[in-house]
Amino acid sequence: MNTNDFNIRKQAVREAMSAERFYEDMGVSPGLLELGGKILQELGERFSLIDETAQVNQLKVIGAMQKNRISAEHFNGSTGYGYNDAGRDDLEKVYADVFHTEDALVRSQITCGTHALSLALASNLRPGDEMVSISGKPYDTLEEVIGIRPSRGSLAEYGISYRQVELDGDGGFDYEAVRRSVSDKTRLVAIQRSKGYLTRPTLSVDQIGEAVSFVKKIRPDIIVMVDNCYGEFVDRVEPSDYGADMTVGSLIKNPGGGLAPMGGYIAGTKECVENCAVRLTSPGLGREVGASLQINRSLYQGLFMAPSVTAGALKGAIFAASLFETFGYRCIPDSREPRHDIIQAIEFGSPEGLIAFCEGIQAAAPVDSYVTPEPWAMPGYDSNVIMAAGAFIQGSSIELSADGPLHEPYAAYFQGGLTWESAKFGILKAAQRLIDKGIISMS
Repeated sequence: MNTNDFNIRKQAVREAMSAERFYEDMGVSPGLLELGGKILQELGERFSLIDETAQVNQLKVIGAMQKNRISAEHFNGSTGYGYNDAGRDDLEKVYADVFHTEDALVRSQITCGTHALSLALASNLRPGDEMVSISGKPYDTLEEVIGIRPSRGSLAEYGISYRQVELDGDGGFDYEAVRRSVSDKTRLVAIQRSKGYLTRPTLSVDQIGEAVSFVKKIRPDIIVMVDNCYGEFVDRVEPSDYGADMTVGSLIKNPGGGLAPMGGYIAGTKECVENCAVRLTSPGLGREVGASLQINRSLYQGLFMAPSVTAGALKGAIFAASLFETFGYRCIPDSREPRHDIIQAIEFGSPEGLIAFCEGIQAAAPVDSYVTPEPWAMPGYDSNVIMAAGAFIQGSSIELSADGPLHEPYAAYFQGGLTWESAKFGILKAAQRLIDKGIISMS
């Protein structure tokens, strides 16, 4: 092959390897890709700030691992009772240092975020106690845990009462109503950072910190628990930095970095965490048992990856809001607001729009891209829910996913993307699905 022939071939190969060609081959129209490119040109400064936060959080995680002298031996698993599992025990020390708490419980036996929250509540409340949610209605799956919807084994069945305080008209805490709601029976105050299946604003860590301080001034003995799901590593600080007694989350969300195959965490005071350990296993056994099998390496490496994975998911959320606002949809938060979790809500106003969006997200996934998501009666929810997730870890919402209940305002809740590039593709693919179905137009 002479030089001229090689140059011709090189040019052809390079053109075939262009991003534009791949997007077109994978179903994204040139017009939509061009629109996305224009939007991205305006997001450079915000993306740089996200990268700076990720850098701080990355150093925080590395520092905690170095402090606890993590070595290759920590990746070995245990079986049976799991006695003397250094990898498991020292991972909990790392989490306590990352979240700046006295202690932490990080276990594969905690099956999901709802389980972690249920464990935290049931471990620290006793019959006759009262729980008060000061961030309004909790996430749907907690309704049966609390007993808002009657359910076998709920807190209500054990004589634990509940009340809630709605957020004010601006989406902040109604402090006067909080003061009125706290009684002599109040043992625990719960705060949900993220919006769940609501279109309220997500609460910032600073807002949560102010609320923690307010509650402690009313009664210092009240336990304040924060549902931190979807919020870890979005900011440089966590609710525990401001004195929350328990900060609770799932390892198949932000802190697992897409590598944790299961699990949940509770970081907080030594007393609260010990109560959780005893409830998780058995009185007299507590945290001494619970085999880690062969997942320790994934939990450590996932935590190590979590700051950068969370940063990519945040970029995807901002890009989604910026793109879908151009088509006239209401986005919560909007494209200019500060971000306090990785969830982006988009109100479609019709079941067709919500379903088409989820179909597009599914079609962009690396796993199960060929299947079509359909609404179904998912356990723990009071209406049919559509969920799109082609994930390496089943149900992992730090991976590219979207879901939403089939009722007004037909909002999709988009989150995740193990890389920014995959999140971007999913958002474009979702928009393309709405265009192909005639729901939105490029003109």
